[in-house]
Amino acid sequence: MTTRPVGARSIDEILAAARARLSRVTPAEAFAELDAGAVLIDIRPAAQRAAAGEIPGSVVIERNHLEWRLDPESSARLPWATGYDLRPIVICMEGYTSSLAAAALQDLGLARATDVTGGYQAWQAAGLPTAHPAERTVVIAQGASPAFAE
Repeated sequence: MTTRPVGARSIDEILAAARARLSRVTPAEAFAELDAGAVLIDIRPAAQRAAAGEIPGSVVIERNHLEWRLDPESSARLPWATGYDLRPIVICMEGYTSSLAAAALQDLGLARATDVTGGYQAWQAAGLPTAHPAERTVVIAQGASPAFAE
């Protein structure tokens, strides 16, 4: 079948709809919000973090676990994900997947969820703190893979 089914949307349309709901932040804004209690959630896979580096103090939750780890009503939630007033700021490599992920968190009721415009690449280009994975400066959530060999 080469004709799009009725009601189906392209990924560009889905991404635009997700971003229309978000108040996206720049890397510098995200960094500043960490002091105010926001949590930077790195959803990049271990291979990307190993190759490019990590963000000290971020929480690594791989994309396929994200909703379960942050849903306050999930039995698989992280111990600190106990309410709907969290300020999760999601970051991926370039700022595409993170927009979709942040919109999914909003669907869970985490209305303050957003993502970083430009992702890790923009974070690094802005000269914000990064670390080699062997420095172990991130929190690895249950189910996520470290970006270094144990």
